[in-house]
Amino acid sequence: MISLRSVEKSFPVAGGQSYVLRRITLDIAAGEFVTIMGPSGAGKSTLLAVLGMLDSAWTGEYTLFDHAVHTLDHKKRIALHKQYVGFVFQQYHLLDDLTVAENLDVPLSYRDIKKADRQAMVADTLDHFGIVAKKDLYPSQLSGGQQQLVAVARALIHKPSILLADEPTGNLHSSQARETMELFTRLNAAGTTVIQVTHSEENARYGNRIIRLKDGWIDSA
Repeated sequence: MISLRSVEKSFPVAGGQSYVLRRITLDIAAGEFVTIMGPSGAGKSTLLAVLGMLDSAWTGEYTLFDHAVHTLDHKKRIALHKQYVGFVFQQYHLLDDLTVAENLDVPLSYRDIKKADRQAMVADTLDHFGIVAKKDLYPSQLSGGQQQLVAVARALIHKPSILLADEPTGNLHSSQARETMELFTRLNAAGTTVIQVTHSEENARYGNRIIRLKDGWIDSA
């Protein structure tokens, strides 16, 4: 499903290049639950951004569902992201001036979906995540755990094939973190490929494979 070959990312510095990713060669099969770990600055979040097609300034080859991502222009990469990927950020990235229901509608608004169908999908998602009572509230009126739950719901509302999560429990207390990871486990069991970046060995145990990065290189996989 995912295939990276010699993917590198660098930026110019005095006297040469500073590398964030070095010769990343990696395969991830559909249905896996993969954890990316490593010290700060190892390139974990950068690798996740490459996989999610949020970062295009890299070299090498990336194939996703037989699409040669490295040959696509920015517009086509974004279209591929919208088709296949849901992304959960540590900082939630909810839109402050939109209600919970309106935040959930955002990813659907990018698709060719009738308004009535979008409203039904939002209603189903609110019910599924147990946040119907929060639908008219704004992010500032929610706790950190509630905001993260909305962020996960938003990432999953269009039923993506791949869920990418960058430190998804970093701002949550232990019980909220456990609930989030158990949700990811259920989604994975239902067929969603999950790729998470985390510093937590406990969170890593929910997955079936760990990829460790060090100084931009794959240290073990």
